[in-house]
Amino acid sequence: MWAGFTVLVIVALIVDLLVMRQQGAHRVSFREALRWSMVWIALALAFNAALWWYLRGAAGPEIANTKGLEFLTGYLVEKSLAVDNIFVFLMIFNFFAVPIEYQKRALIWGVIGAIVLRALMILLGAFLIAKFHWIFYVFGAFLVITGIKMATAGDDKPDLEQNPVIRWVRMHMKIATEFDGEKMITIRNGVRYATPLLLVIVMIGITDVIFAVDSIPAIFAITTDPFIVLTSNVFAILGLRAMYFMLADMADRFHFLNYGLAAVLCFIGVKMLIMDLYKIPIMVSLGTVFVLVAGSMVASLLIPAKPERV
Repeated sequence: MWAGFTVLVIVALIVDLLVMRQQGAHRVSFREALRWSMVWIALALAFNAALWWYLRGAAGPEIANTKGLEFLTGYLVEKSLAVDNIFVFLMIFNFFAVPIEYQKRALIWGVIGAIVLRALMILLGAFLIAKFHWIFYVFGAFLVITGIKMATAGDDKPDLEQNPVIRWVRMHMKIATEFDGEKMITIRNGVRYATPLLLVIVMIGITDVIFAVDSIPAIFAITTDPFIVLTSNVFAILGLRAMYFMLADMADRFHFLNYGLAAVLCFIGVKMLIMDLYKIPIMVSLGTVFVLVAGSMVASLLIPAKPERV
């Protein structure tokens, strides 16, 4: 299963890179983003079906049904929490004034970096949980606190100008003031410079790791199986770029989404904290996450946002 999953992800990334190279720098339309998003979702569901079919023959229908539901729930949780990444990516692109036609390249390399870093974090998390059961309570409390902070933060925006990563990179690297197409390194007057696009890719990767600190403990509340945790995470990340171009123009419309995601984190945190007293069924978790996310998006469309005070 590990070998099959690894080959599938590598092939998918190679195809994505080849398609990107063939298309060249261009503005991604909503229709194109929707088409690619459906492809990634279909690939994840096909993998889920193949996993269920394999386990049904190898371990029996009960285990196959359990693992299939765990993957689907984990995928939905990770996909939902990834929406928050999109808003931060939009801020990064606006801060660096990245032309729309270059954003696709920045996102795909950021996604590849995120897959590698998340895999390392998941393996570390699986090791800690196997060694120390009490880590569940730490994760649970952390998710509840994070959810409360997310709900009370409102529309607070991070100050990218004071971001320590950006300041450190600018102190240790020569950064060009202008983009040079889709290049990450450029040479001017015989001097090698990093382009702003490279800095953007670094920020996207680091941003995803920061958000993974919330999302990875969340999925360990669904299952402690490292294979399910990693595969659901990776499939959610693979569709992140397409989802960005779908939702970037509509980010302001979903003004209640942060509250829905905050409620998801609190629910999963509570699930972790009470798991030794009562184990919430996977179907209940799946339904709760779906209702909270979908409900916050519907509420955003039905109830207009309050105008900002000048």
